[in-house]
Amino acid sequence: MAGTLARIVQGTKSHIGVIGPLVNISHGSVRFQQTKTTFGPLADADRVFTNLYGRHEWRLKGALSRGDWYMTKQILEKGTDWIVNELKTSGLRGRGGAGFPTGMKWSFMNKPSDGRPKYLVVNADEGEPGTCKDREIMRHDPHKLIEGCLIAGRAMGAQAAYIYIRGEFYNEASNLQVAIAEAYQAGYIGKNACGSGYDFDVFVHRGAGAYICGEETALIESIEGKQGKPRLKPPFPADVGLFGCPTTVNNVETIAVAPTICRRGGSWFASFGRTRNSGTKLFNISGHVNTPCTVEEEMSIPLKELIERHAGGIRGGWDNLLAIIPGVFVKPLSWTLMVWWPPRHLWVRQLS
Repeated sequence: MAGTLARIVQGTKSHIGVIGPLVNISHGSVRFQQTKTTFGPLADADRVFTNLYGRHEWRLKGALSRGDWYMTKQILEKGTDWIVNELKTSGLRGRGGAGFPTGMKWSFMNKPSDGRPKYLVVNADEGEPGTCKDREIMRHDPHKLIEGCLIAGRAMGAQAAYIYIRGEFYNEASNLQVAIAEAYQAGYIGKNACGSGYDFDVFVHRGAGAYICGEETALIESIEGKQGKPRLKPPFPADVGLFGCPTTVNNVETIAVAPTICRRGGSWFASFGRTRNSGTKLFNISGHVNTPCTVEEEMSIPLKELIERHAGGIRGGWDNLLAIIPGVFVKPLSWTLMVWWPPRHLWVRQLS
């Protein structure tokens, strides 16, 4: 078959791929003015993740210099309703593939207490082919994830967070554990976290590499020491989750972006992208592109512009592009693209 193969993965479990260059992408978030018709490029001042390539110190000192842990106490003191409402305003959707509204998901945990503890579980398994954006966060920006766990935990009244990390991610787990120890020592987590009167613990749980443990209930089973097999639903984790207690499972990026949303405001985050697809997103661009990379961009940026601006275009030019293959087929970019072997000019026009 003529052509090369490139992959563009938006870094969630819902991708789109292209045969001959192949491209993967997933879907994003809610609310915004419908009059906006152009998207990207994202200005450096609007980037949430500022150390994706590890050019700066990832430990606590470096994290503080980049604005992490700034006014965290004040955010916690604003309370559950304020945090949840900011997340709803932001339109943030789960960055793990399903795209469920995050603020709504967190609100499910705020039922009257029946005496059981509540837990936050962070899915850092990242086992889909081509996805590697969560690795960059844990390796180079671990404090952003830890702070996000604390704020998410406060929003849901959770006592602890369990970060379930893929077993092969040795360096990522190591950096994350060091960052957690630093946060405990600085008083940011643990008893009276950030001086807020709220107690919150963070634990790292190493997986064993099973692909199925990327599914939330199989992941919970694995943390409990059982075989990683999915549970029947209902009951859902928000009712019966980890250790039989109310639990919310979120993706790494979903949690890591929460502190910035709370600091800069939900409306700021919602100003990027379009209706039901707002905010910024990490994109993994790999395969037969000129400069593979992981980059943060505005949601709804045209695929062709994303590839050309950040990956230097397709090797051999756009005439070398053959098809798009999704990891999880959420929606075709265009029904025209569903036709096998369309004229090349249709691909380029539709991707624009």
